Amino acid sequence: MISSQITQSTIYCTNPECEFPINQIGNTFCAGCQTPLIRRYLWAVGDGVEQVPLGEKMGERYEVIAPRLWLDTKPGMSPYIPEADSLPPEIIPYSPLYSLRLHLPTIYGFTKLPTGTDNIILLDNLPVDETGGLYPSITDSWEKVSPVRQVYWLWQILQLWTPLKEQNVASSLLVADNLRVQGWCVRLLELTADSLSDTQSLSIKKLAETWQSWVKLTKSNVSTVLQEVITQMQSDEVELTEIQHQLNQLLLSLAGELPLTLELVGGTDTGPVLSKNEDACFPLSKDADDSLLPNLAVICDGIGGHQGGEVASNLAVQSVKLQIQAFLNEIALQKELTSPDLIKEQLQASLRVVNNLIYTANNEQNRVARERMATTIVMGVQVPQSVQTFSGRKSGNAHELYIVNVGDSRAYWITAEYCQLLTVDDDVVGREVRSGRRLYQQALHCEDASALTQALGTKDGELLQPSVQRFIVEEDGLLLLCSDGLSDNNWVQQSWRSFAVPVLAEQVSLQETLDSWIRLANMKNGHDNTSIVLIHCRVSPEYPSLSSHLLSSDSLSTNSLSDNSSDNISETIAFTESASESEVKHLDLDLDLTLPDPEEDISPTTPIPESSVSESSNPENASAEEVILSKKSKKGTSLRVTILSLSLLGLIFASAAGIIFWRRNSPKTFNQTCKQLPPVL
Repeated sequence: MISSQITQSTIYCTNPECEFPINQIGNTFCAGCQTPLIRRYLWAVGDGVEQVPLGEKMGERYEVIAPRLWLDTKPGMSPYIPEADSLPPEIIPYSPLYSLRLHLPTIYGFTKLPTGTDNIILLDNLPVDETGGLYPSITDSWEKVSPVRQVYWLWQILQLWTPLKEQNVASSLLVADNLRVQGWCVRLLELTADSLSDTQSLSIKKLAETWQSWVKLTKSNVSTVLQEVITQMQSDEVELTEIQHQLNQLLLSLAGELPLTLELVGGTDTGPVLSKNEDACFPLSKDADDSLLPNLAVICDGIGGHQGGEVASNLAVQSVKLQIQAFLNEIALQKELTSPDLIKEQLQASLRVVNNLIYTANNEQNRVARERMATTIVMGVQVPQSVQTFSGRKSGNAHELYIVNVGDSRAYWITAEYCQLLTVDDDVVGREVRSGRRLYQQALHCEDASALTQALGTKDGELLQPSVQRFIVEEDGLLLLCSDGLSDNNWVQQSWRSFAVPVLAEQVSLQETLDSWIRLANMKNGHDNTSIVLIHCRVSPEYPSLSSHLLSSDSLSTNSLSDNSSDNISETIAFTESASESEVKHLDLDLDLTLPDPEEDISPTTPIPESSVSESSNPENASAEEVILSKKSKKGTSLRVTILSLSLLGLIFASAAGIIFWRRNSPKTFNQTCKQLPPVL
């Protein structure tokens, strides 16, 4: 029976064995068992939800804390979900757009109002803070932020336009109050279906109308350039790609005004239970002088029995370093900015070469099923493209950060105010949701929900679909890459304030933070290996600029890898006995050997960070005429794409040749790793 009632604010513990699960709403931990309490805030969608009084409890569990904003007071219970043939059609677009969950909400469950018969849709993954407060709208925030952040918000909206239009929900981007901002990140409250008339006529002209109200509030000289962009968007002849090109050029010219300092530290630990470490990462303390620093960070979590996991992860790290070195060398030769789409293609091609190295080794060793070795990967690549800034000077770094992932190793962006999960796991849950077979809460309960559906080495590279996202570093923050030894059971989300905030305030060192996080992982998730790379990104003007430094021939002083890390996280990974079958991460291979549906494989060009810009680095007073956003001729664009495409092919072949050379001529690296490959028993 559906009921509503006014009750004293309480929340239930999620621990099923807790004897005293009822807690006051203000508690952080359960008073009975000390389990961290989960506060899940939901957005109610449906007729009549605006009229539900504050404090009322719906369905005996959902407390109304603000108009349409409800708190699930029993988060350990599965939500009500009707039979598939009774699901409302409004939820359909959420499934294929699941990969965009950094920006979009997800379906949580359903309930009914006491006087209604229709299902009320409850949305999860909202733009709310830890206390249930909605993040501000773009309109309310526009005049309070720097020009680079304003343009960054517009860039994100433009990147969301095509995937949302394909699902007939692009009008969600036209409702100003629906567009919320968590720092640098644009997030939507809900998806709104396009009207029947809009389905055919909806174009970026409508988007320009929405942007116009914000641009009118812009007080910097950037407003002149933005107004020109809006004018072009209202033309019948302009194409979306041209607007993307111009907005990207403006964004990078503004970001290039900021200084950039990167400090990296990485470590890996076997853990208290396992006898060997199947993880690998870059950098470790021994890599302090590596020429790839500070532009590359990698985490790999190996998979496979018979000593296969640690071989796969180490092969992946060593070979991806060759790929990225060749890639960065190619970027350095470019006279003009390389587009985000082309950089994504190059990074995906690099991972396919790495994949095929492991895949070939599996075939040569006659490995089958769970004997096949593989590895997850998450890596951050800071691409230092030269750019003419808004003020007209030359900057050696446009602050682009690309996050690439396959599997369930993760990347987080953390500031003093929030922690954002940037990646989406390649697991059964994600596959089921994207396909529309199950909603997220249902998929969590299916067999092998956390089993991987994709990893390096399990199938031919042509079938691999790496996720690549582009972010812009425009605020001080901490990029955390980690294996599931830390991320399992949501320990990053539960611990980030205690660990990340002190290092951002420079109260502790980056190395101390790394060591502490590894100790936490061993304590809470000790069943697995743990690998972590931390990258402290600074754009505050008091730090030396990486942009200007890269233009000189001096050695990089910001590759701050501490050499005093403990032996268990800084030494070279040893090859020891294999874990038991039950300890090996399971791969769901029998259902994922075909290319995903195009609607499932939405790999967004998302973005990253913000911060207030000081007067010394703020380009507000620059002349708009100093940034050239002229439309290139089709001939020139075609020629450049052709050249870069040939460069991409050259990169793939050169990288493959480099791996072969490494494999045949460097016994101290490749052969030292590969000789560990045993025959299959």
